[in-house]
Amino acid sequence: MEQSRRRQQFSVTLLFGLWLPCCLTQTTTPNPATVTPKPSPSSQSQTERLKVRLAGYPRKHNEGRIELFYKGEWGTICDDDFSISNANVLCRQLGFVSATGWTHSAKYGKGQGKIWLDNVLCNGGEKSIEFCKSRGWGNSDCTHDEDAGVVCKDERIPGFVDSNIIDAQVDESKIEEVRLRPVVAMAKKKLPITEGVVEVKYKDGWAQICDLGWTIKNTRVVCGMLGFPHERKVNKNFYKRLKKRAAEKVPRPKVNVSAGGRQPSKAKPNSKSKQSSPGRRLYLERQKNYFHVHSVACTGMEVHLAACPLEFSKPNATSSCEGGMAAVVSCMPGPQFMQNSGLKKKLKNSSNVRLKGGARLGEGRVEVLKDNEWGTMCDDRWNLLSASVVCRELGYGSAKEALTGARMGQGMGPIYMNEVKCLGHEKSIWNCPFKNITSEDCQHTEDAAVRCNVPYMGLENSIRIVGGRSNYEGRVEVQVGSKWGTVCSTGWTTKEAMVVCRQLGLGYSMHAVTETWYWDSSNVTEMVMSGVKCTGNEMALSHCQHHKTVSCQRAAAKFAAGVICSETASDLVLNAPLVQQTVYIEDRPLHMLYCAAEEDCLSKSAAKANWPYGHRRLLRFSSQIHNIGRADFKPKAGRHSWVWHACHGHYHSMDVFTHYDLLNANGTKVAEGHKASFCLEDTDCQEGVSKRYECANFGDQGITVGCWDLYRHDIDCQWLDITDVKPGNYIMQVVINPNHEVAESDFTNNAMKCNCKYDGHRIWLHNCHIGDAFSEEAERRFEKYPGQLNNQVY
Repeated sequence: MEQSRRRQQFSVTLLFGLWLPCCLTQTTTPNPATVTPKPSPSSQSQTERLKVRLAGYPRKHNEGRIELFYKGEWGTICDDDFSISNANVLCRQLGFVSATGWTHSAKYGKGQGKIWLDNVLCNGGEKSIEFCKSRGWGNSDCTHDEDAGVVCKDERIPGFVDSNIIDAQVDESKIEEVRLRPVVAMAKKKLPITEGVVEVKYKDGWAQICDLGWTIKNTRVVCGMLGFPHERKVNKNFYKRLKKRAAEKVPRPKVNVSAGGRQPSKAKPNSKSKQSSPGRRLYLERQKNYFHVHSVACTGMEVHLAACPLEFSKPNATSSCEGGMAAVVSCMPGPQFMQNSGLKKKLKNSSNVRLKGGARLGEGRVEVLKDNEWGTMCDDRWNLLSASVVCRELGYGSAKEALTGARMGQGMGPIYMNEVKCLGHEKSIWNCPFKNITSEDCQHTEDAAVRCNVPYMGLENSIRIVGGRSNYEGRVEVQVGSKWGTVCSTGWTTKEAMVVCRQLGLGYSMHAVTETWYWDSSNVTEMVMSGVKCTGNEMALSHCQHHKTVSCQRAAAKFAAGVICSETASDLVLNAPLVQQTVYIEDRPLHMLYCAAEEDCLSKSAAKANWPYGHRRLLRFSSQIHNIGRADFKPKAGRHSWVWHACHGHYHSMDVFTHYDLLNANGTKVAEGHKASFCLEDTDCQEGVSKRYECANFGDQGITVGCWDLYRHDIDCQWLDITDVKPGNYIMQVVINPNHEVAESDFTNNAMKCNCKYDGHRIWLHNCHIGDAFSEEAERRFEKYPGQLNNQVY
């Protein structure tokens, strides 16, 4: 899919009088480092196209009731004869790559007004629903009880522009791809390619650019497109010497001796003869008489070469690049893509900005650091220039997309910046003009995000998944040397699966599969990797810890590791201030704790107590758990395996949903508790989002995107049993989804910590915060906190 996407044309709103011709020569060498511009959604302007929107509740941004704007009025589509082919056409019109399903019977609520189409029959390839067969506009025998809906795959068509994606738009320019082709042989073997001849896709080959008038600003734009934050000056003398040496050693025609006599043969530029040196290749390419001279005049702030002023000679001209040669650029990669470890340590990425919630490298919600606390940015006036400053600051190239409307999930905590207006040359987003905001100005539904250009590393070529029902699931196979083989599933967890899905560009891991016998469709049976242990942030599975020699208890192919990937994932975050506001101590009689004891919610010493006499001292607080991700949080186990607890009269859908711990100064647990998912449900939701999950009557359990589940301080097991704890200073810690049983887009925000002082009678919590909410310096101070001198909270 990616290769075909790379061959699509890049649409441009900047007007070009002429399209880019071949500049030096056309080549068909393999594609070492390529940037693919994005396709135009249509040759028509968007105002001329049929308007389509998703509506209704409850729903996520990629699903809903279909509504069409026709003759000045919004209307719906009847579900008669509706199919996945219809849904695919509609989802593409909405800017998504495809559909994953469709709905009938007004699942997202009944629409109003016209029912514009009925008995729609698409073959799936139409550019618009209006080109599909139907009964005609407004001709329907349906009611709004039959309104159709769609569920789209949450992956955008590259270049598609809608209300919450700001894209680099250039009109059809025939600049389909840009790449660097290394001239020096050693550079060909290393990725990423950081230096070489600039080439642009032209027809079925590649065209080069004359370097006359070429500036470092042009180089900056090319490097940014290829995922590099900085440009370097090229050693032109080196390339001139190569060119001169090649000109002096132009080979004479070879003579082939055959039965018919001696005949000269022509030397081909792409032949693999001994004379095929870098310099000779440059020289020969320069001699092509169809070289078209043109100039590139970038300011350095553009996000694509096609956005720069370009001048071309006439299409039939045959002028050469006299006095010049092929344009060569050299780029400086970001620290995480550097091969020189010494240089990598010197050039660290910014510590004042980060990306959160993205499925792939170089994308995510933008968060900035102020006063040692992380916060988000509002999307007002958010554009590609500002997004590119963020991307380069983080060690990536320029921005591919600037996203608005919390497209990478909503943040928590403060919103620091609004109406950011970068010029494009700033070293940090903090150097750009911006407005300080108040809570009235922006909400987290307006959090800004980016997708950055990243260098081509070829990591996806050494791993694959096979045997699944789609390109999103299957048994994992890796290449070690020249051999393909399976991966041992012992110790295989969501973290390892996350790395696999990221490496393949398939989003997040939904499940880490440890038995794959039902996917055994490959002839690969040998196990080549075992003992894999990842942090979850690695770019490739080979970067994770693993055994030097394969050692697996269950080495049979049916026990090989597998994954199920998804474009979206949930993200649970605890409301830290609420914990601090609601904490108190209760001495609860033992005769009221029988159910809690049955569910293992008390410390071990409770078993030795003189039941039903006496009491347990409980540290109680409320937990409000928000889903700020892009998919609903649902238990891994199906309802058929949920456990009924008669004592409390409810089902447990997860054995352990949260851990509650009290830690002393050296990190040792002095008290602990756990909370099974009594029931996961939507207690309440933000404005515009409807509840989906309710535990009553054996209902579905989960937490909808934009909703939260509230466990009040006064329900069973919502506590830490501190009966045995001595007075002192501690750290209270709450960890959601501690075993990573359910996949999330971000596990770093699953823990919440508070400084805690206990005097034997009363308790104080302060500095409660999510695990990744503070700067590293502030977190170190928190961990070393010596305790309060009195009972006042500072």
